[in-house]
Amino acid sequence: MAALAADPPAAAVPAAGGTSTHQLVNSGASRLAFKIKSSNNAQYRLKPAFGFVEPGASAPLEITRLAGPPKEDKMVVQFAEVAPDATDAQAPFKAGPAAGEVVIPVSAT
Repeated sequence: MAALAADPPAAAVPAAGGTSTHQLVNSGASRLAFKIKSSNNAQYRLKPAFGFVEPGASAPLEITRLAGPPKEDKMVVQFAEVAPDATDAQAPFKAGPAAGEVVIPVSAT
């Protein structure tokens, strides 16, 4: 069973702008590709938006907020199992629905 988690599971950033750093943790035995979607593309930048997480490992995620009005938003991390030799992290999401998702609530105050 594929399992991906965000650590920490939520983010709080200043409405004036700031950065929150997270780890995407793969606790399963399969390599995962991920895609991150934001509920507010006008004020958030994600690095990276697509990537891979090896089994039993983690990958860094940086959420950057640009200045704007205080608002509650969320990042949705979709993930899918991929072959160990996969090189295109976007391909599994073009082919069909994701295997699962993790929601990271983001609070800008």
